[in-house]
Amino acid sequence: MFPRLREDIAVVFERDPAARTTWEVLTCYPGLHALVWHRTVAHPLWTNGARWLGRWLSHWGRWLTGVEIHPGATIGRRVFIDHGMGVVIGETAEIGDDCTLYHGVTLGGTSWNAGKRHPTLGRGVVLGAGAKVLGPILVGDHAKIGSNAVVVRNVPAGATAVGIPARIVTGEDAARREAQAAKIGFSAYAISADMNDPIVQAIHSLLDHAASTDGRLQMLIDRLQTEGVDCGDAKATAERFDPTQINKMLE
Repeated sequence: MFPRLREDIAVVFERDPAARTTWEVLTCYPGLHALVWHRTVAHPLWTNGARWLGRWLSHWGRWLTGVEIHPGATIGRRVFIDHGMGVVIGETAEIGDDCTLYHGVTLGGTSWNAGKRHPTLGRGVVLGAGAKVLGPILVGDHAKIGSNAVVVRNVPAGATAVGIPARIVTGEDAARREAQAAKIGFSAYAISADMNDPIVQAIHSLLDHAASTDGRLQMLIDRLQTEGVDCGDAKATAERFDPTQINKMLE
C-alpha cells in the first residue's frame, strides 16, 4: 500500500505544477483520495465477493471526492486524476499505467447487456476535460483524447481524437497541414483543429487538398522536365497564393 501511495504522490508532482508539498497532495487532491479508496477498500471487497459492501463504500467515496469509480473497474499504476469532479469510471472499464484523466471525464457504456461494455485505455493515455469515451472500445497506448470529445470507436496508439463524434488526427496529418499552411503564408495555429466550426473544417480540408494537389503537380513537372520539356515558371506560378483570402474568412 505505502509504496503505491508514494508512487501516486510522485505522479501528482510530475503532472501538476500547482502541487507544492506532500502534505498538500495528501489532504487536498480528491483524485488521489478516490484512487486510494478504490484500490484499498472498494475494489478488494468487490473482487473478494463482498459486492454490496464494495459498492456501498464506493458510493461514499463518490460523495466525499466527486469522483465516481465503480468498484469493479480495473486501474493501473501511476494513474492521475486531476481536479476529479465529475469523473465517472464504469464497472468494466480498464485503465492502463501512467494514464491522466481531467475533470468531467466519462468512461461509460452504450449497452444494457451484461459483460464488457466500458472502454479499455492503454498505457499513457491522456483524456482532456469533459471527454466521453463510450462503449467497449480500445484507446491505444499514448493516445490523446481532446477536451469534450465523444469517442465511440477505437483510437490507434499514439493518435489524437477530437470532436463530436471524435475524429482521429494523426501526427502526420497535423504536420502536413502546418507545413502547407506555412508554405502559403497562413498559420494553422490561428484556428483549432479541435473545433467543430464548419469554416474550420473547410479550411483544413482545403489545406489537405492543396497539399495533395501540390504533390501531384510537382510530380508532373518533374516528369516533363525529365522528358526535356521546358516548364518555365510553372512551379513558381503554382506556389503563388494570396493568404489574405483565408485571413478574411476568419475575420
